[in-house]
Amino acid sequence: MSVQTTFTSTQVRALYLDYFASKGHLKVASSSLVPHNDPTVLLTTAGMQQMIPYFLARETPPATRLTSAQKCFRTTDIDKVGNERSLTFFEMLGNFSVGDYFKREAITYAWEFLTQVVKLPADRLYPTVHPQDDEAPLYWHEIAGFPDEAIVRLEDNWWGPPGASGPCGPDSEIYYDRGVEHGCGQSDCQPGCDCERFLEIWNLVFMQY
Repeated sequence: MSVQTTFTSTQVRALYLDYFASKGHLKVASSSLVPHNDPTVLLTTAGMQQMIPYFLARETPPATRLTSAQKCFRTTDIDKVGNERSLTFFEMLGNFSVGDYFKREAITYAWEFLTQVVKLPADRLYPTVHPQDDEAPLYWHEIAGFPDEAIVRLEDNWWGPPGASGPCGPDSEIYYDRGVEHGCGQSDCQPGCDCERFLEIWNLVFMQY
């Protein structure tokens, strides 16, 4: 049986939302590009934004597990557009837990979707974590077999808060190795390098603060 190697954006969106629906997540519609509940930003920049009222217990979520394809616009990336990693307008696929599951399950779902649903080769995927997060590396080893030395620690593996205060915490990103031909040629090239070799394809945000 042949393995599909290319997908349209419509197929990726459907595969993602259907996968998380199969894991008990409620599909929710994208919110407006102009946020109605977040005065800290002019435009919606992440799928997380429409979920913040739920995390702060200001509103009751329609379910404790949610998934969405959120339209986003990032003016902070305008100066970078032209490389092979940055966009201004795009859709961000997301799965969210409101007091339900946390790091182990989030990593499990991401790994299963990437390696079993869209069937990316596992040997081209690399996780990164925040240097002070001791839990995520344990789960990456347990779930995907990564030895500690294969997990890159990056200081910028941190999300939020979008304003002066609010939900925030360490994150764990997953990078896809596009191949040495896209790299900078340096011996220390790894996920987080500014060259075009390693492409971030997933960000697991652990809002524990």
